[in-house]
Amino acid sequence: MDTPGLACVIASTTIFVLTYAVILSEKLHRTIVALTGAAAMVAIGTWLGFYDLHVAVAEVDFNTILLLMGMMIVVGLFKETGFFQYLAIRAAKLAKGRPVFLLIYLGAVTSLISMVLDNVTTIIILVPVTISMADILGLPAMPFLISEVILSNIGGVATLIGDPPNILIGSAAGFSFTDFLIHLAPIVLVVWAVAQVVLVLMFRKSLRSDPEMRNRLMALDERRAIINHRTTRKMLVVLGLTIVLFLIHERLAFDPGLVALIGACIGLVWVRPDLESILRDIHWDVLLFFSALFVIVGGLDAAGVLSELGEGLQSLAEWSLLGAVVVVLWGGALASGVLSNVPFTIAMLPILQLIVGADRSLAPLWWALALGVGFGANLSPIGAASNVVVSSLAVGTGERFGVRDWLKRGTVVSLVSCVIATAGLLLAVGLGWM
Repeated sequence: MDTPGLACVIASTTIFVLTYAVILSEKLHRTIVALTGAAAMVAIGTWLGFYDLHVAVAEVDFNTILLLMGMMIVVGLFKETGFFQYLAIRAAKLAKGRPVFLLIYLGAVTSLISMVLDNVTTIIILVPVTISMADILGLPAMPFLISEVILSNIGGVATLIGDPPNILIGSAAGFSFTDFLIHLAPIVLVVWAVAQVVLVLMFRKSLRSDPEMRNRLMALDERRAIINHRTTRKMLVVLGLTIVLFLIHERLAFDPGLVALIGACIGLVWVRPDLESILRDIHWDVLLFFSALFVIVGGLDAAGVLSELGEGLQSLAEWSLLGAVVVVLWGGALASGVLSNVPFTIAMLPILQLIVGADRSLAPLWWALALGVGFGANLSPIGAASNVVVSSLAVGTGERFGVRDWLKRGTVVSLVSCVIATAGLLLAVGLGWM
């Protein structure tokens, strides 16, 4: 490599590492750090001649951005109806207030919602209700909160729109909503069942309540949680239509981002909400964060760093596809626990695009990445944005909820999940199912 090429590699890698290190330190808001890193990458790239603003803009995956924004609008329209609170209370009453069954049912509801909504939104919606129910039963909230976020991360792996990394992977690899259901949902179902058993065993000593407290919970009327029945009915139709479009979008030649935008527009036209309120529900910082990371990773690609890494992984894949699958899955899991799953996924996208290309026989590498970063999100309290959110909300319960608390539960579930995922993926590849 000549000197100018070496300078490009050193400069781009330094910016990338510094940006991710500061994001991990949480000294500044992650969006501010990412935007600063993106500006630095474009400035240095322009100066050294390997990257410029026009190329950087082209690196942003607007299909992913539109998919996120569209689903945020749909969630914003849904949020004010109280429908998700209704589901949580209904699950609690089905459990008859018995703590163990309550843990299982709330986990099931959380997982199902996470399959159609992003994990952060799911947690924000359900955690306040969960804390209230735990308070009524005289139980610590922590077992329920940890279980919900863990199962939210697991459930989100099953669908294209359930987890931000899946949105990124689906867009980069050209996978459909159906592809995720066929290839990942069976593995996720097994992992979910095992995780429920492990969580019950971990928290069984804390899950005891007074019969009088259970009667108070059973007296709650879940129908009162729904604030606007008319809007709820409309949005259920919109959500159902959007999911149908996700299932058939390939036949219509629609990108997933367009499908989400269509669903959002139908909801806006039909419900006619206060637009300013809906715009406030869009997490603009998340959209800017993703866009900035695309720009930063694009700089690495333009400098030739990713092609070097890709060649090494490609050599491994040519020698042993199963070996490469294991490396990607476990590498993704461990990196997600340290870097958080979204930044790592964005960094891996161009590498796998270079390796897989149009060779569908190497597609298992994409599924390995999805499983690794999805289940690896439970490895640490910073593995996913939803983990950070639930940790901050737990402070309001007056309970200690630190790194050690997570390592005793989330890390164990994450490792067990990755073991099951590895076995399932290797079996599927070996039998030719992928």
